[in-house]
Amino acid sequence: MSLVTSDSPNTAVSYRTVQVDGVDIFYREAGPAGAPVVLLLHGFPSSSHMFRDLMPLLATQYRVIAPDYPGFGHSAEPPAETFAYRFGTIAGLIDRFATAVGADRYVLYVQDYGGPVGFRLAMAHPERVRGIIIQNAVVNAEGWNPDIVAQFVPFWQNRSAETEQPLRAFLRPETTRFQYQHGATRTDRLSPDAWTMDQAGLDRPGNDAIQLDLLFDYQDNVAQYPAWQNFLRTYLPPVLVAWGENDPFFVRAGASFYQSLVPSAELHFLDAGHFALETHAPEIAALALDFLARL
Repeated sequence: MSLVTSDSPNTAVSYRTVQVDGVDIFYREAGPAGAPVVLLLHGFPSSSHMFRDLMPLLATQYRVIAPDYPGFGHSAEPPAETFAYRFGTIAGLIDRFATAVGADRYVLYVQDYGGPVGFRLAMAHPERVRGIIIQNAVVNAEGWNPDIVAQFVPFWQNRSAETEQPLRAFLRPETTRFQYQHGATRTDRLSPDAWTMDQAGLDRPGNDAIQLDLLFDYQDNVAQYPAWQNFLRTYLPPVLVAWGENDPFFVRAGASFYQSLVPSAELHFLDAGHFALETHAPEIAALALDFLARL
């Protein structure tokens, strides 16, 4: 006997590709076609794969859409020599991707790189943003671990083979695994598939040039922090912060800062690391569903 009835919501995830600006963008989608949209924007060095556990939990009531950026996951990987791997470029492409898949109003879910992409979308189209769910993505310099900043500054000031070297460490298997394991509790829930898939993407020929271009361009995100802060203060969108408090890159000050910008922002700390969804998907889903229901 089938366990699915005609009244059961369709939480199965579909895997699709759409071409945007001549670039094939892979995405995962689940949930009722006419339901409110949650646009899931992944971090580094991950992809839409990071939302694999969350999507079925939200898809009972919402249309959830998770694209891979160019150069990540299963999306196309134009060479760095012919494609501008900058956060502004990616945000523009994801903006047009959202239009292509019929997502003209949405709640943004941003993690890590998803922050710079998502806040650019919000700045461009504030009327489209119903709310923002933030998982370990910052809009203030104080939200960074200063030891990490120290590795970036020489590279940003003078890009060379020498100043690139510390950043190349972010592309190595041991660092990819570290990003998932450091600060993670419930280690029995950590799937090796996560860092194995991420590393397979990083190891593709030419992908190092793509990632280094984006790491170099991250300085533009820092320059945009005041504008993003002003957006939040001005528009006061509903905000939910679900934060892995053991993150080695983004510290608690990055999470609590959102309440100074949006006093009504909800703040929840989880005993988890940078990729909190790996170990706390049910808890984050429960927080998200409660937040979404009140919009």
